[in-house]
Amino acid sequence: MLFELIAAVVAGVAIAGVAMSLRWASRGRLPKWIVPAAAGLGMLSYALWSEYSWLSRITRAMPEGVVVAWHNEDRAFWRPWSYYRPVANRLSAVDTRTAQRHPDQPGQVMVDLILTARWQPSARVRVIYDCNSNRRADLIGSDISVAEDGAIVGAQWLQLEPDDAALRIACQTD
Repeated sequence: MLFELIAAVVAGVAIAGVAMSLRWASRGRLPKWIVPAAAGLGMLSYALWSEYSWLSRITRAMPEGVVVAWHNEDRAFWRPWSYYRPVANRLSAVDTRTAQRHPDQPGQVMVDLILTARWQPSARVRVIYDCNSNRRADLIGSDISVAEDGAIVGAQWLQLEPDDAALRIACQTD
């Protein structure tokens, strides 16, 4: 977040410098207020670009095999432009490279779910999807274990909708 603030200030100073040069080239015919107005416009333009390009920048940076399953779009009164077009600020992705299946439980797949939010570090959560019953179990806690036959013991299963994107992505892995 600090780097984005620095980048916004630099953008404002750069655009203000262009406005000052134009004012100098016009020998003062442009009004004085054009310089701070240009600085403000430069900072606002950078902030808008940064907000609206975050999702595409973060997905392009993900390695092959990581598939975005969901992203959250947000509107806020302090960002009035977000009422015109909502801003993406969180996402969840399935790391299909980590997919594992037990031979005795072919309907279940264990994958890493990546949770990412803007201005926060990403988190990885190991989960198991039951493709036959449309449910998910988060493998968090020390009381969860895997039995000899591959069954998950001690996990709390969450029922999912059949069209859940993360469920579909995980279940399509080999």
